[in-house]
Order: sequence, then structure tokens, then C-alpha cells
Amino acid sequence: MPDLYVTNFNRNFTGVSATAANVIRQQALAHDLRLVGHPLPGCPAPIPAAQARRLSRTPPPGRPFAIWHVRRNPEMQTAIWARDMLRLPIRIVFTSAAQRRHSAWPRWLISRMDAVIATTDEAAAHVPNVRAVVPHGVDTELFVPAPDRAAAWRATGYGGDLGIATIGRVRPEKGTDLFVEAMVRLLPGLPGATALVLGRAAREHRGFLDTLKTQVASAGLTDRILFPGEIPAAKLPELMRALSLVMQLPRYEGYGMAPLEGMASGVPFVGSDTGFYRAFSAQGRCGTVVPVEAAAEAAAAASALLREPHRHVGAAAAARDTAVAGFSAAAEAAGIEAVYEQVLAGS
Repeated sequence: MPDLYVTNFNRNFTGVSATAANVIRQQALAHDLRLVGHPLPGCPAPIPAAQARRLSRTPPPGRPFAIWHVRRNPEMQTAIWARDMLRLPIRIVFTSAAQRRHSAWPRWLISRMDAVIATTDEAAAHVPNVRAVVPHGVDTELFVPAPDRAAAWRATGYGGDLGIATIGRVRPEKGTDLFVEAMVRLLPGLPGATALVLGRAAREHRGFLDTLKTQVASAGLTDRILFPGEIPAAKLPELMRALSLVMQLPRYEGYGMAPLEGMASGVPFVGSDTGFYRAFSAQGRCGTVVPVEAAAEAAAAASALLREPHRHVGAAAAARDTAVAGFSAAAEAAGIEAVYEQVLAGS
């Protein structure tokens, strides 16, 4: 019988989905693992929650219970029901990345977990029963540098000599408008650069997206600030390694994987001072962190990096080295495994 069930109840591929997929690919090498819910790239085919409950009735060989690893409110609810109402022999581990106080309902759900893993010290300060702080990791075998960045960029067909991108949902919280403002400031003085807004706008944010496109048109940059929409997860590594810079300027971020995926691909970043970006930057060797709401400073930081080829080469190499040494999915999986062992030992 399976010893590990990992849930993914969101049909959309989000940042949480990406971090879960990175770890699952590692965990599948060591566990009889079942993905429960919706598919994730490179992971085992998923099973429905009802099948997971049926399988969980019997403990795995040599163990008193299986572990359910959850990351979202509905997943916690389902696992609590299975453990407490159906009396299934399972224990529940929750990963928390939010760097702010949860509302009442998730606080109650989290209080019912057998163990909590926080992704940062700040996240750990907002949840109970934290067994370990384990930063999210990137799949450093999937996200790799391009042998020839210029050729990789040409192959994308987006035009120009180099690419800059922001990645994530198009909405104010993610600072998409700040990225556009930074690009409007940067691109006139940086011939050959093309900027990409990679992400989709939900229905309630389509007006926000239309406003950004109007701003770009008014600046005469329609052919240089592009809105390709959401990139399928399977195609993101190829595009990421073709970029010269990732720029993420959210007003709030729980963790933030895009700079880390870029770093593993040998791409430095500029990011606002939120999420875990300052830790990623390695004291500025891999990227530059600017204040929140600071589009002008972000544009200046990008200009300084992209106009100095030797500096960019050094930052790109440091980014890859830092991702491999300190933020790999393998390291995250090992940290999570240590928590599982604590739970199995009853400590």
C-alpha cells in the first residue's frame, strides 16, 4: 500500500503547484507515492480523493499509518475528514508559505495538522506546530542554463536581442503594473530588449490587463512589451533559459519561485523586497532587491545589470551556483523527509 499521498486540488498550475511538483518528482524516487487530485508535470498520474481514502484504510507495510501531505485549505479539510471522521490510519503534514496571519478558518485547519513545515522563518511565525523551516527548492535538472543564450532567445520568436520577463498571474498584488512601468522606463534606452508579461488575467482582472495594454500602446512599445499569456509548465524551462533577466515586483509574495527558476537557468533577477527574494539574491550576487512599489529603481537596477556584460555573466553564474547549492528540490525533499521521520517516530 502507498505510504505517501500528496494532494493537488487546484486544476490551475499555480506557484503552489510548481513547488509541489518539484518535490513530488524527488519523493517518487523514495516513496510509494500517490498524487491525489489534479495532474502535475512530470509527476505520477493522479488518483481521485475517494480512491486515496480507500487505499488509506490499510496502513503501508511496516508502518502504522500513511502520510498525507497537503498545501491548501480544501486539501486540509479532506485530510482531516479522512483522519478524524473516517478514522483512517493517516497523519497530515502541511506546508505553509504565507508570510502573514491566516484568517480564522485556515488557522483552525492548520491547528489540526500533525506537523507543519514552514518555508521561511517569517512564515513559521504565523503558524503553530512547526517542525522545520524548509525553503522551497527548484528542480535544478529541469531548469538549466542555455548553452547559447542568444540563440535560445532567437528561437523563441519574440524578437529583439534579449528577453526580460515577469511571470505570474496578471493582477495588482503581483505588481504587473509596476513591471510595465519599469519596462516603459527601461526599454527606450535599451535597444534590442523585449519584455514579456507571462501569465493570465482572471476575469476580475481583465480590465486591469486592458489598462496595461493601453499604457504600453501610449508609450509606443506595443512591439516590445508583449503579453503572450500563460506559458504551459512544460514549456517554461525552455523559455526561462532564453531570458537575460527575470523581474518580479509583487506587492506581496508568500515565497516566489520565478526568480529561483530563473537562477537555476542561469538568469539573474530584479525583485521587490517581499517573498524570499532577499535570501535568493545572495547579498546581491544573483540579483537586486528594490523596495516595494519602486518601478523606477527596478528599471535602474535592470539597466545597470544588462548594460554591463561582465557583471551579467558573473551574476548569471552565481545565480546557477546558488540555486544548486542552497535551493534545490532535492534539498527541500530531504528536509521534508526529516519531518516525516519525526511524525512516524511519534515525536
